Amino acid sequence: MNCPRCEHANRPDAKFCEECAAPLARTCTHCGAQLSATAKFCSECAHPADPAAPSASLRLKTPEPYTPKHLAEKILTSKAALEGERKQVTVLFCDIVDSSRLAQRLDPEAMHEVMDRALRLMAEAVHRYEGTVNQFLGTA
Repeated sequence: MNCPRCEHANRPDAKFCEECAAPLARTCTHCGAQLSATAKFCSECAHPADPAAPSASLRLKTPEPYTPKHLAEKILTSKAALEGERKQVTVLFCDIVDSSRLAQRLDPEAMHEVMDRALRLMAEAVHRYEGTVNQFLGTA
């Protein structure tokens, strides 16, 4: 059975994932009957299946495209990354002053180079302290 949390292929009779320790069997929150991974309702009592429970279609979004490989591996192997955690965070917000006016003065390729360089420097600084970049946004 594939784990609904990390997609690891486990033995058919496994009760917990060998990779991330997630429970492989879902149970009804109302009567305790065992549910299939895709059940929307309990086959014993017709109670709705817990919507917060992981489903077979759940896929982890990988941070690899925008995070250095060593840091992505650390994130993906962390139990907290799979289950979530409460912690203090630092948020970095940067604004490039008069970027719209700068874009009007430069040709598109030159503006792309300026923005690419700035975003790379910011991401490198965040990654240096094992931070992650959630998103880059342009002028909205």
